[in-house]
Amino acid sequence: MVKGTDGRPRHQQVAAHLRALIMSGELPPGSQLPSTSQLVERYEAANATIQRALTALKDEGFLHSRMGKGVYVRDQAPLTVEAAAYFAPSERGYTYRLLEVGEVTPPVDVAEQIGEAAVMRHRLLLHNDDPVELSWSYYPAKIAKGTPLAGRGKIPGGAPRALNDLGYPQRDFVDRVSARLPTTEEMETLALPDDVPVIRQFRVVYSDDGHPVEVSVLVKGGHMYELQYRDRVS
Repeated sequence: MVKGTDGRPRHQQVAAHLRALIMSGELPPGSQLPSTSQLVERYEAANATIQRALTALKDEGFLHSRMGKGVYVRDQAPLTVEAAAYFAPSERGYTYRLLEVGEVTPPVDVAEQIGEAAVMRHRLLLHNDDPVELSWSYYPAKIAKGTPLAGRGKIPGGAPRALNDLGYPQRDFVDRVSARLPTTEEMETLALPDDVPVIRQFRVVYSDDGHPVEVSVLVKGGHMYELQYRDRVS
């Protein structure tokens, strides 16, 4: 590994280099890593530094240990999803857990789209019972109050059908995607490893005449997801 201007702690530098080798295919799924002593020599680092780097990559899902045999690259692809897609409950092992529902004053960026009073649905998405995404969906209170969107029960057909039944069919949406370090709630609820950023999607859904009827904030661990966008080139 070429020494440069990376100012991160040494174990993070080592983990970053190994992660890059895995993502490039130079360390393919199922391959065994060199021994700890070999890694110590290769990276000119202390044993404890190498162990911290390997632990970080295990927490992120890149590596796993085989008792008495060594450390191997995990054969586990990231969760590649269409960025535009909504998950249907029970689809491919995905389920939702409703955490909170209520009428709230939304965050400023949400209020700019749908106003100062909103109904919020806060949910946790699980994949095979593992937490993978937190979401906060906001609907204008004047539309959602007193409807299934404001209730704690399951909504048949989900929010798109509920909005359609209310006369506000979803026509299109705009996503803003960014990355940042997680909040405490995000880190704890999603069981994120240390030093892993989250992907944040800020989605505004529009109905007829460009009327915004939903704003969703979707937060997922950056180590687990790839967002796939698809468009037609004219």
